[in-house]
Amino acid sequence: MLQAGAATGAMTALAWGTAAGAAQASSGASTGANPHADANAAASAAAKGTGKADWLAAPARPLQPKFRWWWPDGLVDPAELRREIDQIADAGFGGVEISAVHHSVDDTSVLDTAHHGWGSPSWIAGVEAALEQADKRGMTVDITIGPAWPAAVPTITPDSDGALKELAHGVVSVAAGATYAGTVPAPAAAAASTVTRQTLVAVQAVRVDTAYSTTKLTGLDADSVTDLTAGVTGPRTWTSSDAAVGARISWTAPADGTYLLFAYWQRGVGQTPEAGPHTVPAAYVVDHFSPAGTHAITDFWESDLLTKPVRRLIAKAGGALFEDSIELESKSLLWTPDVLAEFARRRGYDLLPYLPTLLVSGGNQAYTFVARLTREVSHDYWQTLSELYNEHHATAVKKWANALGLKLRAQPYGLQTDATYTAAILDIPEGESLGFHNLDDYRSLTGGRDMAGTTILSCESGAYTGGAYSTTWQKFLLTMGGAYAAGVNQTVIHGFSYAELPGVQWPGYAAFTPYKGAVGYAESWGPRHPTWRHIADMSGYLSRIHQVLQSGKPRIDVAVFRQTGYADTGIGTSWFTATGITLGWNHSFISEPLLSLPAAKVTGGKLAANGAAYQAVFVEGDRFSSMDITLSVATAEKFLAFTKAGLPIILLGDWSAPSIPGVDPGGQNARLAAVMAQLLAQPRVRVLSDLTQIPTALADLGITPYVSYGASSTLLNAHRYAGGVDYYYFCNGKHAETVKPPVAAIDHDVTLPRQRTGDVPYLLDLWTGEITRIGQYTEGKDGAVTFRVALQPGETMVVAVGAPGLFGDRNAKDPHAVTTDAQEALFADGQLVVRATADGRYTTALSKGGTVHTTLSGIPQPTTLTQWDLDVEDWQPGATATTTSVVRHHLSLDALAAWPTLPDIADASGIGTYRTTVHLDGPWTGGYGAYLDLGTVYDTCRVTVNGRALPPVDHLHPVVDLGGCLRRGDNTIEVEVATTLGNRLRVCDPSVYGTMAAQPYGLIGPVRLTPYGQAPLA
Repeated sequence: MLQAGAATGAMTALAWGTAAGAAQASSGASTGANPHADANAAASAAAKGTGKADWLAAPARPLQPKFRWWWPDGLVDPAELRREIDQIADAGFGGVEISAVHHSVDDTSVLDTAHHGWGSPSWIAGVEAALEQADKRGMTVDITIGPAWPAAVPTITPDSDGALKELAHGVVSVAAGATYAGTVPAPAAAAASTVTRQTLVAVQAVRVDTAYSTTKLTGLDADSVTDLTAGVTGPRTWTSSDAAVGARISWTAPADGTYLLFAYWQRGVGQTPEAGPHTVPAAYVVDHFSPAGTHAITDFWESDLLTKPVRRLIAKAGGALFEDSIELESKSLLWTPDVLAEFARRRGYDLLPYLPTLLVSGGNQAYTFVARLTREVSHDYWQTLSELYNEHHATAVKKWANALGLKLRAQPYGLQTDATYTAAILDIPEGESLGFHNLDDYRSLTGGRDMAGTTILSCESGAYTGGAYSTTWQKFLLTMGGAYAAGVNQTVIHGFSYAELPGVQWPGYAAFTPYKGAVGYAESWGPRHPTWRHIADMSGYLSRIHQVLQSGKPRIDVAVFRQTGYADTGIGTSWFTATGITLGWNHSFISEPLLSLPAAKVTGGKLAANGAAYQAVFVEGDRFSSMDITLSVATAEKFLAFTKAGLPIILLGDWSAPSIPGVDPGGQNARLAAVMAQLLAQPRVRVLSDLTQIPTALADLGITPYVSYGASSTLLNAHRYAGGVDYYYFCNGKHAETVKPPVAAIDHDVTLPRQRTGDVPYLLDLWTGEITRIGQYTEGKDGAVTFRVALQPGETMVVAVGAPGLFGDRNAKDPHAVTTDAQEALFADGQLVVRATADGRYTTALSKGGTVHTTLSGIPQPTTLTQWDLDVEDWQPGATATTTSVVRHHLSLDALAAWPTLPDIADASGIGTYRTTVHLDGPWTGGYGAYLDLGTVYDTCRVTVNGRALPPVDHLHPVVDLGGCLRRGDNTIEVEVATTLGNRLRVCDPSVYGTMAAQPYGLIGPVRLTPYGQAPLA
């Protein structure tokens, strides 16, 4: 296998923390400067759709993916930041998000937080440099709302009005008829050491009822709750300087059972941002449910961060304020000082008598009334907190950010709040590939975005546990393909680390690795990676996905109504998740507040006709509340009005006696019954007892999906409509990454509707930007078009259906093939041709009528290419943490094999160039071509034939059409392959990376050259 191999001894130094790094990083195609005016114009064109042939070739800056850019707080050099902006811009990325993250740093003294913390003068100088350089490159800079997450500022303490609060409880048991006399029970859970004040809110007694107890919960009698607060004597505020609780109470329990005496204490949580400290003094998490918490954020920004240069550059360059997921941490009940008054105002009843069932011990529910009542109280409590969060935090922060010239991008989940509605408030809602369990987690945000009429659903993309320096781009693409089908159309890649930090090892500072002494989260992309050589191929591919999926408006078949709009749960819906998406149906989720938005009206039998154009609403029991059959009166009234306007509504379950989702404060359930009686009697409403009845109900209502497969498939789809053109994104993907077995290749027909009889389908190549008319399809009596889709796992394609000549094609009105027994019929070089890989006589039926017989002969036999010369750039640690030394090897192979099996490069990471020569006899004219199937490639690659660089390779299906590149005689084929850094790090830094398995780098193959013949269909 290995004929010869030797290290040449030549060594080259590569660096990315210096000016040399900027030069090395620009190996990808540079987009050059891109003024914001042009970028904004391009974004507007994308929203409207376009008829230009080059529309897909080079998407503008706003459509390019972004990087989460990790800084070690403010320990950054403005010159280095400018270089890194250039590296990112040259690689084809349109923006960055500045995030202070340093989970990899064990010795935080190297950060010098007192002088270089988040928000320090050095951090502000770095932000100014980044904004200024990004503006020159036409990029945007997003800035996190605080250091790491959750939102926090250093100008409050845990006792401040604006700090996050909790309700802790103390409890004592009082036997039947016994008297308790003593101090009010202190909280069972100790306060954070930084919390100095706790205030008594109330004292109650409640009888234990074992009939409601479970293995984890203590049952309580709701009717026995007694307020004892008026009987408390002594001070009701307890400070850390007090020796003991000063408040006292004396109370005798009734003789009907054991009672629990509860004392409720309001106090600060004392939570700090992740992986701190980031500031001196320490930053503390703000109250996300009160105006005081929001003012703490905005006041600090206004007074300390928004210098005149920063404010000017923000207003000029745009960008977004970013807030990560709502990871508020408390082992007690999350609280805000005004919650009791707000609850009474919003829910119509007093929360205090029901408070025991909400109590939390060790982060878990501790007590319960009868189960249904407990669920109702919990619903009302979290609905109240959700409304407070949306009003006082999401809406208020957005208004402030917009006044600065920033959008608000946020991940609106992490709590039991209505994230679906929050997604409608935000300028840019965002999900994440690591935390989300399946595609319905994205769809829970898509509905909010679409009902609000905004465009973008962003995604924190490509984070993998333990994947540092071993994450491949193929894995990234397999992860993200399905997310785009579920509504994602902006990619924020996790991430790009600042280059340097004192004491770090090669290949430089990385925010998440090492992590607790082991391999951390992926990935720190950048010039430190060999695959950066091919990064422009990846950014171009992602940009084209954004181009398509940010165009116009979505088209979604079904709105699934949720009584509680949680996200990040992994919980989907019934038939539509399990079966519907496998047949072509698509859906997203809506919640009650969305029904009050301007788009929530029915036109032509569709909900939000100028947006998602939902064909129906589907309602089932509350999946977050034991499938309770619930609707609010307001929602039932909306549905009644919608269906009277022609909207089909399908309800699953027994809807003969529904109740409102929370506690009925009086008369609501009776009103609901009256409205539901009218709703169920409407002709466009169907009530089903079993989910298997859904297909029949849909057909009975005359509803068909926008996209139809005819049979079950792993094909996922997203549909956009812009300027008279329908765009369809397809991915052969899976509903969740954990689904087993893995997805298999598919090959079947797909049927799409047409707006006009003469519309034609076009194939949009996401890797090259080329747009060609599809050469073979059939037309149904209903005007629909049917064509073949064959995709490997994770592979994608985009089809546009629009007027002939939409993309400036010369063959816009030429007939197409209806059937052929050749391998395929396609439009190539301005004409319809048939193509086959074997000699034969082929018959093709044309759309204009008649058939054409074509004889193809002299096609060479397929060849497996086994002998290759391999030149390897072996990347190894250099003189500094940000310098790489390259050792070069040359090998001659008589069979392809993974690098770890080849002794000279067993531990190598880097770039390998494979060369082979293929001799082609006979005439090799335009009537011949060949497919080069690379087989398995690890990780990224590019192909050159006879000195001609070919367009980017589809990295999930690396088959390249060499038509027009080959010639008679000898042909030189080169395949350049770039790897991760994992195999080298395994041996050069074994204390951290030694546990990683060796990855099978290189061109593994088998590589096959399959010639074809083609002829025009005159």
